[in-house]
Amino acid sequence: MYGTLYLIPCPISAETEPWDVLPAANREVIDRLDYFIVENTRSARRFLSRAGVARPIDTLEFRELNEHNTAFEREVEALVEPLLTGRSAGVISEAGVPGVADPGAAVVAVCHRKGIRVVPLVGPSSILLALMASGLNGQSFAFNGYLPVKPPERARAIRALERRALTERQSQLFIEAPYRNDKLFTQLIEVCAPETKLTVAVDLTAPTELIRTRTVAEWRRVKAPEWNKRPAIFILGI
Repeated sequence: MYGTLYLIPCPISAETEPWDVLPAANREVIDRLDYFIVENTRSARRFLSRAGVARPIDTLEFRELNEHNTAFEREVEALVEPLLTGRSAGVISEAGVPGVADPGAAVVAVCHRKGIRVVPLVGPSSILLALMASGLNGQSFAFNGYLPVKPPERARAIRALERRALTERQSQLFIEAPYRNDKLFTQLIEVCAPETKLTVAVDLTAPTELIRTRTVAEWRRVKAPEWNKRPAIFILGI
């Protein structure tokens, strides 16, 4: 009998308490586990502590899965070995849901190859929350991760995403490192057509949450939000 891999969401914002955004059913699963595959051990321990996990934190085993080892299949498979002996594990991301724009997908893929059951638990996804609140097309959408950093390359990427949004009626979602939000926003309203719609969703689920959808022409007429160093999702659509 193999163990089960549980994908455990955690709050998007450090200001949000776990049980304000997670269903109570997740608590029972978390309390059963003593082995966690995590993006960052410190933040995972902090999340479990705030969640009031039943077992003492020091008795839990944490193994890291992040950008430093996802490329090495042997290292990822080593994380799965305990599940082959019947031990279950929980995957915890830095924020939000594991496996979506997250290195947790690598261990999930190994589990599928080996016939290990994978169970996603309910929790907040910044991508879906932003799309839900945008008013843009939720029937067809694409998440594009980070855009290029250099302005000329980023401008070309923005124009390509805008064309897809306009011609395919597909909402285009992307993110940026929080300290570069201003530069991305400035280039978006410079490059995009006035009638293109742009959604900005900042600090999702936090008390400071801000979600606005305006045309580019409307964004040009208002003062940009104070979002430097605040996590944000951007969406282009019609």
